[in-house]
Amino acid sequence: MSKQVQVQREYSPKKISTIEKIVRLSNQYPVIVVTQLSKVRSAQLMAVRKVLRGNAEIVVVKNKLAKLALKKAGIKNADELLNHLTGQNAMLFSKTDPFKLYLLLEKNRVSLPARAGDIAPNDIIVPAGNTGQPAGPVLSEFREAGIQTKIEAGSIWIVKDSVAAKTGTEISPKLASLLSKLGIKPIRAGLSIALAYENGLVYAADAVAIDLEKYRHDLLSGFASSRALAVYIGYVTKDTAPEIIAQAYREAMALAVEVGEITQETAPAILGKAEAEANALMTKAKEKGYQ
Repeated sequence: MSKQVQVQREYSPKKISTIEKIVRLSNQYPVIVVTQLSKVRSAQLMAVRKVLRGNAEIVVVKNKLAKLALKKAGIKNADELLNHLTGQNAMLFSKTDPFKLYLLLEKNRVSLPARAGDIAPNDIIVPAGNTGQPAGPVLSEFREAGIQTKIEAGSIWIVKDSVAAKTGTEISPKLASLLSKLGIKPIRAGLSIALAYENGLVYAADAVAIDLEKYRHDLLSGFASSRALAVYIGYVTKDTAPEIIAQAYREAMALAVEVGEITQETAPAILGKAEAEANALMTKAKEKGYQ
């Protein structure tokens, strides 16, 4: 009769310490963010730690240990976080809401030169003008990238703004070399939010991605539209009162001038209108031979 022996894996003191740290931070902070470390260099990570000091803690940890720690911490809806722990990640613990954290992380991104195999995050535009590159073998690199050039005074000039790589396409070794020569750094690197957790609620990356300019534009547009409607229907507020009164004054003046109601304010317009009509009548009379 065989016996089943269950072997419990033992972890090193360092790994146990990491697990305990994540458990403690998970219970201490209401916000947990899973951030992707793709193309993040140690210098950038140090810079982000410095910016977040006092507001958040960042722990770079292997996914297996992170999953063990989150399960041990017993946080609500932990499974949704666990399912997104793929690739190389860092965990960020904070009391700042995920939306502000997104803006902070975006602000601290840096531009890096492209490397062979990188994926273009958006259309890579090579601007028109003097490249400063002397005419020579590099011309073939421009041709392969589909960039129209000309030679002036021994220097390569780009004829018009050109798309060297479309969004989502892989950057070839030759294109990476050309972009580097031109000083173009198309890769935006930094901590990127993959998932955010706050008090049991889980947010996908696109849910916390705030475009401030779009929000500002939408708010201004909404304000302008509502203000125009309020003025049109005569809804008086502190903001609409000056324009409503001004519009009423213009309409009253126009009506008074039309019916010939002479006052100190309408007299110039009424007399001007009468003079214009008299001049028009005189012109017609002269056309018919009357003096």
